[in-house]
Amino acid sequence: MMKAAQSRPWSDLPPELLGLVLKRLPSLADRVRLRAVCHPWHSNSRLRTLPLPFPWLTLPDGTLLGIPSGEIHHISLPEGACCQGSIDNWLFLMHNHGVCYLMNPFSKTRLQLPKLAKVWKREIYDPEPRINPIFYNLVVPFPLDSSPCSLLAALIMDDGNWGTLCISQSPIVTDSFRDDKHPAKLLCSVAFFDGKLYGLGGFDQLFIFELDKDLGISSMECIIDSMGELGGIPQSLSEEKAYMIRRYLVECGDRLLMVKRWIHPIARSTSDDFFEHNRTVALGVFEADLGTDPAGWRTVNDLDGHALFLGQHSSKSLRAGECSGYQEDCIYFMCDYSWPKHSANPLRDAGVYNIRNQTFMPLMSGTAAVPPHHAGQWRPTWFFPPEAV
Repeated sequence: MMKAAQSRPWSDLPPELLGLVLKRLPSLADRVRLRAVCHPWHSNSRLRTLPLPFPWLTLPDGTLLGIPSGEIHHISLPEGACCQGSIDNWLFLMHNHGVCYLMNPFSKTRLQLPKLAKVWKREIYDPEPRINPIFYNLVVPFPLDSSPCSLLAALIMDDGNWGTLCISQSPIVTDSFRDDKHPAKLLCSVAFFDGKLYGLGGFDQLFIFELDKDLGISSMECIIDSMGELGGIPQSLSEEKAYMIRRYLVECGDRLLMVKRWIHPIARSTSDDFFEHNRTVALGVFEADLGTDPAGWRTVNDLDGHALFLGQHSSKSLRAGECSGYQEDCIYFMCDYSWPKHSANPLRDAGVYNIRNQTFMPLMSGTAAVPPHHAGQWRPTWFFPPEAV
């Protein structure tokens, strides 16, 4: 009789084979499970550069959704903290009494921030405003893990459609202004590119902010004033319908991009959530051509092998080949434009857009969906977990 096959221990798994397994696990949770059963994980994961796992989505109730697995993750945070955004693997947390900070939920490291709501209130005219902040767009010129004392810019948008820009170096405010007092009207997104701070206007203008040695805003210049001949709606859309447009400014490799997102407001329901049935119907990508005089926008038909994650609170581009499960030249988006009083399912208007063939795909399969009722006031944002924990 043939001898029964004997299983070999995980410790005998060849390192090169283990490395291939790790590179094909887009889920951080799956990597943790592999670590639990395979002790050589530590040595192998340190020797090899692992691709980034797929990002998570924060949900209104304070949990995080793993993609594409659909797993719900619970993380331990300080009592009373509410997530209002993120930068990479740092959550932007705010308390009812206005205290703000960035926190890495894995290392528990905190970076204290100014009281941004207080900065916003100081900049508005009305001492008892009827308007309120609705989202915070936070950007830094360098990764926080390598530069924790980095300059930080926060664009605070309110429900009066005005933006307040706050410049800080943790935890001190170095300058701030409100765009209804300056030529930069209706700022909707900010980004650092090549060490400089840029702002996107609500009518497709691009502004550059010069900072002095004390990190105050010394000048602000409009370098692109319109879309020119590129204005209008995509040919695939009907001119007889109305659309809501969202604009995002994001650094992508060696390019500064504006992404325009056309959203069709499908028949309003009886609820007071105006955005309940909205759907994204088109996306357009434009590069800021800063080498011409005057500078202008030009259409982009690829992302140079990158994947782009859109978010009102923070957008991020990553080279797809360095990440697990990402598709190159694709834009990942979700529903993050509902007002804070509505607990929105971020998947109700989510998807993946291939910029090359102009097709939409679902962000997740129908079998992996967010539970329908999520109460809470966390804002939906992308969260990028580390390669391993």
